[in-house]
Amino acid sequence: MAYENILFSVEAGIATLTFNRPKVLNALNLKTIQEVADAVRTVEADEAIRVLILTGAGDRAFVAGADISELQKLSPVGAAQFAAEGQNVLFAIENLPVPTIACINGFALGGGCEIAMTCDFMYASEKARFGQPEINLGLIPGFGGTQRLLRLVGRARAKEICLAGAMISAKEAMDMGLVNKVFPPETLMEETKKVAGLMASKGKVALKAIKQVINRGMDTDLRTGCALEIEAFALTFASPDAKEGTTAFLEKRAASFTGSRKQ
Repeated sequence: MAYENILFSVEAGIATLTFNRPKVLNALNLKTIQEVADAVRTVEADEAIRVLILTGAGDRAFVAGADISELQKLSPVGAAQFAAEGQNVLFAIENLPVPTIACINGFALGGGCEIAMTCDFMYASEKARFGQPEINLGLIPGFGGTQRLLRLVGRARAKEICLAGAMISAKEAMDMGLVNKVFPPETLMEETKKVAGLMASKGKVALKAIKQVINRGMDTDLRTGCALEIEAFALTFASPDAKEGTTAFLEKRAASFTGSRKQ
């Protein structure tokens, strides 16, 4: 599929998906959502890809929200379809078997904030700004913003952000646990790729298992979550990566993992 609104590249096992509509601050329209869906399917199917970075083109925005010119034309039925299609793509990102990092270089508002929250974690520029400003349009978040924000920052902060419709700074986002680290704009991608490279060197089976156990365990009680961990821990021993990793440790050498995440 030829892309018009995103850029997609793979280097050394690290895929980078860049929202590429800088003239409109990388706003999301239906075409962009469909292109992202296709790129996500590529990541899921390609065993050579070990990490996915999502970022925005230009120096002003990650994604500044939905394309208002499209939203304005939607009927209630059309709005439901648009939200459902967007949510399906975001669930697909969230459920990828590889680590995903949101590299927030500017505005991450509305749908942009919602996309970032599906990633495993976020790194942000000091210039980044976050928010769910849909209420300023007489609307509410439609791509899971009310629910993921609730789970990430708690009920009171989620309500404050959604009800006030105001932007928060990168530092505020980090202080409330939404963002992991904040960097100067000029080093943001370098630092993101550094961590992505570290993760890409790990075993695919263990990466996938950790993601699945944390994602599934977050919505259950502690004992059930720990039972999920036992099951996943045991299954990693079916992979050659477990033998290689423990052997390399005892032999005092770097491990070379070859396991498949489809095991």
